[in-house]
Amino acid sequence: MGWITTGWEGIFLKSISLLNKTLLILFLLFVKSAVAQSYLRGEVQDDQGRPLSNAKILLHSNGYVYYSGSSGSFGILTPGPVDSMTVSLTGYQTVSVKVRATEYVTISLKILHSVAVPKNRLLSLTTDLQLTDRSHWLASGESYSSLVENVFVDAAKYPQTSFAIRIDKASYSNVRRFLNMETRVPSDAVRIEELMNYFNFGYTAPPADSIFAFQSYISDCPWNKETRLLFLQVFARKLDTAMVPASNLVFLIDVSGSMDMPNRLPLLKSAFKLLVDNLRAKDTVSIVVYGSTVGVMLPPTSGEEKTKIRKAIEDLHPGGATPGESGILSAYQLAKNQFIEGGNNRVILATDGDFNVGHYTEEQLEQLIASHKDLGIYLTCLGVGMGNYKDSKLEVLAKKGNGNFSYLDNEAEAEKVLVKELTQTLYSVADDASLTINFNDRYVKDYRLIGFDNKLKTLTDSITAVEGGEVGSGHSMTVLFEITPQQALSGGGTPVRNSIAAVQVRYRLPADTTFRASDFSVLNDYKELSRQPDCIRFASAVAMFGSLLKESVYTRKVKWDDVIRQATASYDGNDPVQQEFITIIEKAKKIYSKRRKKGF
Repeated sequence: MGWITTGWEGIFLKSISLLNKTLLILFLLFVKSAVAQSYLRGEVQDDQGRPLSNAKILLHSNGYVYYSGSSGSFGILTPGPVDSMTVSLTGYQTVSVKVRATEYVTISLKILHSVAVPKNRLLSLTTDLQLTDRSHWLASGESYSSLVENVFVDAAKYPQTSFAIRIDKASYSNVRRFLNMETRVPSDAVRIEELMNYFNFGYTAPPADSIFAFQSYISDCPWNKETRLLFLQVFARKLDTAMVPASNLVFLIDVSGSMDMPNRLPLLKSAFKLLVDNLRAKDTVSIVVYGSTVGVMLPPTSGEEKTKIRKAIEDLHPGGATPGESGILSAYQLAKNQFIEGGNNRVILATDGDFNVGHYTEEQLEQLIASHKDLGIYLTCLGVGMGNYKDSKLEVLAKKGNGNFSYLDNEAEAEKVLVKELTQTLYSVADDASLTINFNDRYVKDYRLIGFDNKLKTLTDSITAVEGGEVGSGHSMTVLFEITPQQALSGGGTPVRNSIAAVQVRYRLPADTTFRASDFSVLNDYKELSRQPDCIRFASAVAMFGSLLKESVYTRKVKWDDVIRQATASYDGNDPVQQEFITIIEKAKKIYSKRRKKGF
């Protein structure tokens, strides 16, 4: 029996019918619009037909930037069947092309043969010292380490040496991790300057008109009666915390499958949540991840929204490959979009360093980072994990990104780096800082810089220069030289008070292109080591510790008990970090003594 409608019922049903038709028309229009979107497909290659990954693709219709994949391919949605794009990649000619959705396009980029060859950067450089003069350095390398220990240099022939001022401290916590695992430390992992500068050896405020202050000490050498030690301390100005500029921070976090271990991604989550506690309302935080995908997990967010930021961090889960280069490109793009003029613009890369997709050699990573550093965006690297942890890659990235590098082996270290030393880690007071010391050969026969060892490959390259460093607020650095004094310096009678060396620190202020200089004169203020301040005696113990781990030819007569005795007699009982060092030495003694007893 059918329904018969009259009056209001009929009007109502007719209205419903009209509404349904309207909705149907709108739906069909929507579908038509969606279908109208086209898909541009193609690949980017060089003029030899080899794929080029991470080529920058600017789509003209919407102004969005995309990147080619690891095989050089791309797929991009566009509102129409025809569009145009500009494709660019560092070292290649930029091209603009018209593309059609109906065609698979191959875009070829020609290499720029006029591109300057990038310089290999040294940690230290002795002026005029040629490769032939240091050939015995290379021949004496009896270990499989790629680092070449600095040797004694004739002060009459080569009075001047230079090295970078950096705030990296990663080597100490990495060494500690090996010893806590009761294993030997790879020689290449031991960087003595980073071991010494892990500790707080006091602070002297620079004059009001200067960025740097200096102190020097000269004492006898505990491992060689014929030489002396020159301790040089460099102190950077502390920023007024009320005047610290706003920060634009991009957390670039590795969430690949290799990070699925307790001492990797979970440790990084704890570390970043500690950092969030110190953010201010004027600070901005973004989160970019790379793993099974590369994407923005948290768009730019005020530091005031701590709950939102912590939740985004907590929601991170590991999986997939490690497209590190794509992650870095995305993070820098986001940092540039949110750039704060006069602010602290920084990408914080956190990873185990296992870059297994895209550019993966150190040289390629150097070029990638170096192309962005002049924009005023710094790079801080946080390393975690073990096994496939790539110390060398993260060290290179930090240096090329005008930033610093730390290794987090536990939550206490995360708190030290990102809370207690936050201003040193994140806020720069000087860029491209390097120190040059010129010895007076009347008083110094020869000298060797302890630490700041160069890589063998860099030493043998014909194009080299000293790598300047970034210096954080309130940073202090201890530099150690072993010197052989001339008779005029070591003879009896009244001690010589003349200048035995001239020191100059050359640097730029952040966001400034002008180089400035601070000078200091090292006087022969000799005192026996036992009469030196505790921090200086403790620093000598740290240097001996590092030399023993590296099995240096200069400390063959030093015993582990000598290091323990020196450290125990000089450590600060109120400093838990120095207290811990005593136990670390004892662990090293047990591990390395066991090896000698077994005869291998």
